[in-house]
Amino acid sequence: MTYRDLFRIPSFPRLATGVLLARTASQMMLLTLVLFVLQRFHSPSLAGITVFLSIAPGVALSPIAGALLDRHGRVRLITLDYLVGTVTLALIAGLDFGGQLTPWVLLPIVAVSSLTYSLSNSGARSLIPLIVPKPLWDRANALDSIAYALTMGVGPASAGALTAWAGPRLALIVTAAVFLLAAALIIRLPEPIAANRSRAVLAEAWAGLTYVLIRNPALRGIALVVSIMNLGYGVLLVALPVMVLQRLHGGPALVGTLWAVFGLASIPSALVAGRISSEGRERLVMVFCDVVAGLGVAVLAFAGNVWLVAAVMLIAGLSNGPFDVSMFSMRQRRTDPAWYGRAFAVSMGLNWAGQPIGSAISGPVIHLGLTVTFLVAAAFMLVAAGLVRWVIPVEPAGTIPTESARQSRRDRPVEESPSSAEQGAG
Repeated sequence: MTYRDLFRIPSFPRLATGVLLARTASQMMLLTLVLFVLQRFHSPSLAGITVFLSIAPGVALSPIAGALLDRHGRVRLITLDYLVGTVTLALIAGLDFGGQLTPWVLLPIVAVSSLTYSLSNSGARSLIPLIVPKPLWDRANALDSIAYALTMGVGPASAGALTAWAGPRLALIVTAAVFLLAAALIIRLPEPIAANRSRAVLAEAWAGLTYVLIRNPALRGIALVVSIMNLGYGVLLVALPVMVLQRLHGGPALVGTLWAVFGLASIPSALVAGRISSEGRERLVMVFCDVVAGLGVAVLAFAGNVWLVAAVMLIAGLSNGPFDVSMFSMRQRRTDPAWYGRAFAVSMGLNWAGQPIGSAISGPVIHLGLTVTFLVAAAFMLVAAGLVRWVIPVEPAGTIPTESARQSRRDRPVEESPSSAEQGAG
């Protein structure tokens, strides 16, 4: 099995291209919103709150999103989120052009834009094990991580360059157009077979939440570790632009370039990680990569020149690729296929929960000084690394927890099976 085999799967190239564009738009949106708020309203605290509202409402609704994905199908709901992103970003740009955009107008729009976030974020990743054969999961996850890393490079770099060239308003408009293009690609994908469930959506959402938090200890441990790690990245998302503008006396383009270094550095490490089976070694890889990233962020507390900051972002990026490949593969191996939509939505929502919270607290912490801020971010990452072996249980490779599997058999509808879903997607 090779990477080339992935692109022989009929649905995979279109899915990969659409998701690549949408993730690029998402990365552009996050940085553009931060730069927009810093330039328009000159408030790191408001920038942190904006990032929080751009993610948190969607994370809170992730159990419902997962139930909808399993019940109504993924392709149309992914497309819906991309269209919501298009409309809300265009609305922000239009109101700013008309001089009617205030913080109290901006924040509700940003919050609305995040409500459908889990539909695409979880929906796209839950499609992978439905259309890709299990022997190719590590390679598919490596390409998924590479695509995410590429968008972390291209997205912020594009947002920074556009903002520096013509202001954040143009960056918002271009981002909206990229979301629209992604929607046009995704909507033409064949829809995997969705089960007709008899229970109410809220009951399905509650079942997904309890599956992750109670019945599946591996997913519960992953959620705890990654959410704490993302507290650090949430702080970094706001602290790095402030550092560039204040300590390094740079501009938006430099902010985008530094995030591009981080994202692009993840590509070769993820590519190598995907060629090596991670079964049985996931926890070790996660600990090592998280420690490297945490120590690197700690160095930023004392960094005073661009080259040192770029070196830290390079090292942190190199550690990010193997971490993602190992974590994604572990989540797939330890989740029953009948629960992919609900479990992935809840798991990914909990994983991401740390980032908006980290961004929200970054504003007050920045007032204590950038040195303290980066040390706080590093501490979150190192704590996460220390928890891996305590909260994620060791299980034989390729197994699903006994209680989770037993519950899955009770809840699985007769008409849905992994093979039928694969046939529907292919």
